[in-house]
Amino acid sequence: MAPITGGLSRRERQIMDILYQRGKSSASEVREAMPNAPGYSAVRAMLRVLEEKGHIRHQAEGLKYVYLPTVARDKAKRSAVKHLVDTFFKDSPEQVVAALLDVSSTRLTRAELDRMAEMIENARREGK
Repeated sequence: MAPITGGLSRRERQIMDILYQRGKSSASEVREAMPNAPGYSAVRAMLRVLEEKGHIRHQAEGLKYVYLPTVARDKAKRSAVKHLVDTFFKDSPEQVVAALLDVSSTRLTRAELDRMAEMIENARREGK
């Protein structure tokens, strides 16, 4: 299966975000949730492309189709992060954390920093 991040247009990513947030949606529900939505037929075409790429599937509910992601959100999230780390940070989690801290340093609360430190300590204990 193709990675969830690979080769998605901006609109396709919007659709995936909507489907992950809602769990499932019809084409008209997806269109209603999109900012500056294209026409209904364009949304249907994008849904068909996402289905051909293996990112979503459809099922009949009454007289309409609803669309669902084929990859669990957590798995897609891990795949996206792995792709990001590999592509932009030379496979270095340390560089990712440094970049996040640099970008977020003024917005991180003491509680968030404490939780992150606890995660690092847990990973250290587990030998990951």
